[in-house]
Amino acid sequence: GLTSTQLGRLTTTQIGAVTTTQLTALTTTQVGGLTTTEIGALTTTQFGAISSTQLGVLTTTQIGGITTTEIDALTTTQLAGMKSTQLGALTTTQIGALTTTEMSALTTTQLTGLTSTGIDALTTTQLGVLSSTQLGALTTTQIGGLAASEIGGLTTTQFAGLNATQLGALTTTQIGGLTTTEIDALTNTQIGGLTSSEFAALTTTQIGAVTTTQLGVLTATQVRGFTTTEIDALTTTQVAGLSTTGIGALTTVQITAITTDDIAALTTTQGNAFTSTQISSMSNPQVNALLTLLS
Repeated sequence: GLTSTQLGRLTTTQIGAVTTTQLTALTTTQVGGLTTTEIGALTTTQFGAISSTQLGVLTTTQIGGITTTEIDALTTTQLAGMKSTQLGALTTTQIGALTTTEMSALTTTQLTGLTSTGIDALTTTQLGVLSSTQLGALTTTQIGGLAASEIGGLTTTQFAGLNATQLGALTTTQIGGLTTTEIDALTNTQIGGLTSSEFAALTTTQIGAVTTTQLGVLTATQVRGFTTTEIDALTTTQVAGLSTTGIGALTTVQITAITTDDIAALTTTQGNAFTSTQISSMSNPQVNALLTLLS
């Protein structure tokens, strides 16, 4: 048979004459001899004859020769043979050719091969078919490649797949993309991953979607992340959802945004959580509301 070197010297016309049977019979060593030009010259029928094993030995350079038409024609069986490094070598144009069937068939290991640029190149349609398991396998670097609109476009099921570490890696711009539905659906574990900076980046509309249960599990550091505008936007019911730890963590600046109605809605246990420093920063109406609560 032809050596890998000889195969690499075939013209595109000669490549076009190679039968699917002959292509299937090529050894992995012979496949390694194909040039990017030759790979790109294969018809979809010819490309469809290449096995998953043969695809799996293509170098990242050879991967660059695969046309968008060939990518679109990949079977899930063929795709299964591709390594994460090969997927990482795909150009944004090639990534755009991946079908929704192909996207949903990618393993979590394969997905980790995509670069943040590759993730950013995914369309909302492509992202829409990824499972919560697939999304949960993305690295924080890959998560950084998602646009705010893409994050906001995730379904609640997909969003549930994101772990605390991934959520904690979101930029303030990405945080702005969270929908009120997504915020409302955050689990206590997911909430635990959000940083004080991320909380500070929430809009008043987003703040309105934070549940009392979620507010009740916030750490002192997270509570201190709220701006006075956000504190002011909280309803009395939401403020009443803060734990004693959360109440005691409020800064003297944040205390100025607490209304007398907020204080009146607290339990006596919560009222007793205010520190002497906090009380000394309160206005007379706030102090009177607290005294009434505790009397």
